[in-house]
Formats: sequence, structure tokens, C-alpha cells
Amino acid sequence: MNGIFDLSEKVIAITGGYGHLGGAMTEGLLQHGATVLVLARSESKFENRFKHLKKPPYFFETDINDLSSVKCSVELIAQKFGRLDGLINNAFSLEGGAPPAAMPDEIFLSGLTGSLLSAYRLIREFLPLIRKSTNGTVINISSMYGMVAPDFSVYESAPANTNPPHYSAAKAGLLQLSRYLASWLGGENIRVNSISPGPFPSPEVAKNNTFIEALAKRTALKRVGDPKDLQGAIIWLCSDASSFVTGQNIVVDGGWTII
Repeated sequence: MNGIFDLSEKVIAITGGYGHLGGAMTEGLLQHGATVLVLARSESKFENRFKHLKKPPYFFETDINDLSSVKCSVELIAQKFGRLDGLINNAFSLEGGAPPAAMPDEIFLSGLTGSLLSAYRLIREFLPLIRKSTNGTVINISSMYGMVAPDFSVYESAPANTNPPHYSAAKAGLLQLSRYLASWLGGENIRVNSISPGPFPSPEVAKNNTFIEALAKRTALKRVGDPKDLQGAIIWLCSDASSFVTGQNIVVDGGWTII
């Protein structure tokens, strides 16, 4: 494989790399030659997601909310690969929501911890390995709801699918954390960017046709996202094609945030 989108010399780690969005991102990276390391908790889910591949990614059991687990993965990856060219913070953990007027402190804080602190923890712990790359990159997966407030009318047919306030706060924090770290690490030729997906309903959520139609109408392209729609952005940001791009947020939302 040739060209500026070639990832055959890249070692890239992705948290939650077998999930709804993470699985598609992982496959896109593999298709462009990357060595992909999936950091996640369930090896059985990992094996089931990638059993169709002749050359699957590597699996490293990792709990993003457990510092000792993260440190263990860092050590194992250092021993096997010696460096890390890319880190994608895709995973997040979100304790059950509650109406904003009734959300307890501990639930709000759990959302910040599982989405924002966990990403910072991964970057901090993997930074020594990223520094060993000649063109390291970090990509934080944020959300359109880190940029704009929910249109609550869209959720009238499915109120349980409304994103809670701690999710939006954490995703907004990821955007600023990306800019901060881009400035701090730029002198070391380490790029930090973010991607903000729009409506990418899970297969379970997609069973509600009324809700899906409401989501689709709210976008400029009049459809919801397919996880494969994220592959182009993730491949570009991991490749040398984006070697002069840092501190940016790539919005993949079908035009939701422009309306």
C-alpha cells in the first residue's frame, strides 16, 4: 500500500474498539494497513466482533477507569511494540442518567470520570510511548452534543434516548482538552485532534422507526449515520495526510450542527 493514507507502519491503539462505532473505526484502520490494538474489557466480545477477519487486531484487556489496568496495558504494549503512533480515545462509561433537576452529584461525576478523566488518564499514561513515535497522534472521540445542546423535541418519541447533561459536559471538556494538549505537545510533533460524531443510533435504538425518522429530518443530509461514515475521518487523522493538522475538531454529523 502506498500514499499518504498508508498506515502500514503505524501502531494505533483504540479504546472500545469493538463497539458500535469503535468496531467500524478499527476495521477502517486495518484496511489501510495499521497494526491496531483494541483496549477493552471483554475478550469474548472482541473475538465475536472480529472473527470474520483473517488478520484481526490485537486485544489488550483494559478497564479505562482503573489506573492499574491502564498501566498494565502500557507496559505490555511497550514490551511488544516499543512505541505507539496513535491513540484513539473512543470508549466511555456512563452510569444511568436522571432528569437534570434530579441528578445526584455522584452520577454527574461518574459521567465526567468515565468520559473525560478516563481519556486524560489514557493520554497521560501512554504519552511516553507516543513520544517514541516520529509522528504521534491522539484522537479524542467527542460528540455533536459537546458542541450544541440537544434539540429535545427530537426525543419526544424516545425520551429514554436523550443524552444526559454529564455526557454533554464531558464531551465538551474533551474538545478543550484536545486543544490544550495540541498546544502543549505541538513542539514535540505530537498532534491532538478530536472527532465529533452526530446521530449514529445503535441497532437497538434503530428499531424505533419514529425516532430514527426524527433524527434523520434534523440533519442536512436527511439520514442518520452509519458507523462506516467515521472511517474516513479516523484514517485521515491517523495518517500522514493530516501531518499539519492539530487542535481541530472534525464534525461528522450529516450537517446536524449547521442547522
